[in-house]
Parts: sequence; C-alpha cells; structure tokens
Amino acid sequence: MTLPAIDPQRLFDVSGKSAIVVGATGAFGRVACATLGAAGAKLTIAAGNAEELEALAVELSDARVAVQRIARRSNSEPDARVIVESAVAAHGRVDILVIAAGMNDVAPIIDMAPDRFDRVIQANVAGGWLMARAAGKQMIAQGQGGKVVFTSSARGKLGHPAGYSAYCASKAAVDGMTKALGCEWGKYGISVNALAPTVFRSPLTAWMFEDNENATRVRTGFLARVPVGRLGEPEDLAGPLLFLCTRASDFHTGHVVYADGGYTAG
Repeated sequence: MTLPAIDPQRLFDVSGKSAIVVGATGAFGRVACATLGAAGAKLTIAAGNAEELEALAVELSDARVAVQRIARRSNSEPDARVIVESAVAAHGRVDILVIAAGMNDVAPIIDMAPDRFDRVIQANVAGGWLMARAAGKQMIAQGQGGKVVFTSSARGKLGHPAGYSAYCASKAAVDGMTKALGCEWGKYGISVNALAPTVFRSPLTAWMFEDNENATRVRTGFLARVPVGRLGEPEDLAGPLLFLCTRASDFHTGHVVYADGGYTAG
C-alpha cells in the first residue's frame, strides 16, 4: 500500500488569497492580521477606530503585507457591503473572512439595562451575521468556495457567575450561527467554523499575567481548570486560525474549535 500524496505546504497555503479581517484592531484581530499577512494573504482590514486602523495598516505595510483599510464596523447592511466591495476593489475577490469584532459588558442581569444587552448582541451576533451575509454573497458569486471564521468563546459553552448573561448568550448564538451556515453553505464549498479561545495575552488581559497578589489569586483559580497549566499566548491562536483559513480544513465545517488549553474539556 503506497503512502497518500500529501503536500503540507499546499494544504496550509494562503499566499495570494484575499482575506477580510473585521475588528482588525482588537486583540484577536491583530493576531489574525499578523498570521494571514505573514502567510502571504492580501488583507482588507476593517475597524471603527480610524487612527488605530491606520497605525495597524502601516505596521502591516512595513512587513510587506498587501493591505487595504476601511474604517467601518459591520453595524449595518451598507457597512458590511462596503467592506466587501473594498476588498474586491483592492484584491479582486474575497476568499477568507475572519470576524474578530466583538465586545463584552459585565453586569448582573438585574442591573443590566436592555440597551446594554442589545449592544452586546449587535456587536457579537448581528454584526457578524451581516458581515457573513455580505461576504457569502461574494463567495457564492465567485463559485470557488471560501472560508469564514467567527470568533466564539469558551463562554459560548460554559456559563459564568460574574454577570456574563449577555456575553454567554451572544457567543452561544455565534456557535449556532456557525453550525447553521456550515450546513447552508456546504454545497458552495464555503467552510464556516468558529475559533473559541479562553484567556490569552492581550492588552485587556495583561493584568492576569502580572506578578502581584490579585493577579496570582485570579490566575491560580482559573488555571485549576486548565489542563495545560498556563494562560494562552497569541501564537496559540495562530495555528488553528491558519488551519481554518486553508484547504487543510476543507472537510471541517460547522465546527467550534476551542483554543483553550483544555478548559472546556473538563
């Protein structure tokens, strides 16, 4: 029996692919930009803060990444459509969509006004739905498949006692949307998956990595649930993201991939 003909470099190749990263200036968005840019993809980066977006575009250009920037959030159908149109104008097509935009708002449910809940759902669910819809139309029209990666969380699977009713609900919705679109778009060769991290090093979580009494206490309690015994690093997300954006994941769709050190396995 002969060995199967497998070319790992071809399986994980995104060179020349047109990739949109929404929420590009956030912690995971920057990981996505760095990963796909270093792997040779042409990027269209979108975020609401024009100044931060410009700074990121300069960093990527200095690293010789082909990059188009558009200072918009996918808060409406026109915004989502313009982001996709910008990618097509700059790079000719759309092959990959990474939805890294999102927010959290922590409060006990009895203290959370409905408009605060609505903002979390808009940022984490409705915005992603609009962006997937716009990019999906383009991918279907191209007729060559594509890759969509949502950002979920361990909190889409597990609850939390500290006021996470909006966030957990939103990420569970992302998981459901991932599965539904994975079923709906399989016939078009469009793989739809979600990457679900837990705590990884970023400006928002930097305090958990510090060497002080409060950080040590919180970190120790959290790590008691993490089999690998450490917090995440940006590199821990890069590998699974690249997998989900390449032909290596062509037979994977509707899946939530937990990059969590085993946190959700227990």
